[in-house]
Amino acid sequence: MNFIVAVDKNWAIGYKNNLLVSIPEDMKFFRETTTGKVVIMGKNTLESFPNKKPLKNRVNIVIALEKDYKVEGATVVYSIEEALEEAKKYNTEDVFVIGGGSIYKQMLPYCDTAYITYINHEYAADTFIPNLDEMQDEWYLAEESEENTYFDIEYFFRTYKRK
Repeated sequence: MNFIVAVDKNWAIGYKNNLLVSIPEDMKFFRETTTGKVVIMGKNTLESFPNKKPLKNRVNIVIALEKDYKVEGATVVYSIEEALEEAKKYNTEDVFVIGGGSIYKQMLPYCDTAYITYINHEYAADTFIPNLDEMQDEWYLAEESEENTYFDIEYFFRTYKRK
């Protein structure tokens, strides 16, 4: 299983249920990487999307705490365990965890590859994920792109692999 996320220097991923910044190339990378695949997310992540609708051309698995939560076009589950069970129906390489913060933290032990857009900037944030650079016993940086820029923002596409 994989996870895909954009982080700032402090491994922050969001503020008030929004992304820290929207970089067109990062959005394109996300779209190209996850289209035709399975995405696992929490309810808040789903509700941060336009019209609160599941992502098109993907199998959407949404983890919700409310047992009566339903959403058209998605499979709703009510625990990490149920999400993992649902994900077993698909090729593990085609499953992507896409947020939010608590979902990343809980799903990290089940992931082998992390696609990180590393933004060389510090933002005001309230949601963070574990810093894989500080988890060298478990993860290593397998690949890093050349530096990219969007206006004055420097960023890199990184791939981490579990050891």
